[in-house]
Amino acid sequence: MLGEHHYALTATWTGNRGTGTSGYRDYDRSVSLRIEGKPEVLASADVPFRGDGARWNPEDLLLAALSECHLLSYLHACVVRGVVVTSYVDDAVGTMRQQGNGGRYESVTLRPRVTVADASMVEDARAAHDDAHEWCFIANSVNFPVHHEAEVSVG
Repeated sequence: MLGEHHYALTATWTGNRGTGTSGYRDYDRSVSLRIEGKPEVLASADVPFRGDGARWNPEDLLLAALSECHLLSYLHACVVRGVVVTSYVDDAVGTMRQQGNGGRYESVTLRPRVTVADASMVEDARAAHDDAHEWCFIANSVNFPVHHEAEVSVG
């Protein structure tokens, strides 16, 4: 499992209205994302950038990647610590600041609400978020802070 891993996808622009990029308002920002053997993802720019609000945009996808990576790393950390997780819901938020024609994410805050099987597991369940943050490939790849506001309850 250790070592180098490779990933590939095909991003296809599907927004040519017939005149290509003849003008800023003359094309759609529609994109299809494909990985062999997986369902197609329909994507676009975010609405403020003339995109389709019904489609995923790059900012959504980055936030989703951070949230899911933490979740999966967290579940592993809980197994290692002997914590039985019975529910996990994250209401993640991110802040991006536009600067000229570009911009960048300034921060992301993950807000996982975790339920564990027994009160004796709460302390380790909280500590497992630190493990997950350390182990998350995506959080370790970004150049902005990823914060956590976790809640742990017994159910």
